[in-house]
Amino acid sequence: MRINRLRRREFITLLGSAAAWPAAARAQQRSMPIIGFLNSLSREGWLAYLATFHQGLKEAGYVDGQNVTIEYRWADGHYDRLAMLAADLVRLHVDLIVATGGNPSAHAAKAATTTTPIVFITAGDPVKEGFVASLNRPGGNMTGVSIITTLLEAKRLELLHDLIPDAVR
Repeated sequence: MRINRLRRREFITLLGSAAAWPAAARAQQRSMPIIGFLNSLSREGWLAYLATFHQGLKEAGYVDGQNVTIEYRWADGHYDRLAMLAADLVRLHVDLIVATGGNPSAHAAKAATTTTPIVFITAGDPVKEGFVASLNRPGGNMTGVSIITTLLEAKRLELLHDLIPDAVR
């Protein structure tokens, strides 16, 4: 799965913003915010994405071990372990869960907590998956990035018609 530069930057900006607000609320309890990173796959398969993740955090002012702690949980393709791994992150009182590696990670995180903010990446429709109430107003404790583009086709045609109203084809 390739995430283009714009989408990566949108995700990182979202992640940086989401990581900041719980940290302020819990600043009195500990010195650094903790990000829980939940992935259904293996670390080895995600090394390139991890480098991008760390770079984006750095651009947002967060460096692992300096002003943020990242707790990684890898299911190594064993989806049946995701519920236990997500519950472990919740027990650690992480400030944010980043659910990557497909929808199973996001579902496990959602089942584990209704209060800890969750940022997900999905290739599907987050409304149909039950992650959010709507795209405009996600509600709940989940937000994220969907790389599905079919939902935007009608909007693209509308924009094209606005730009070239006399176009027939």
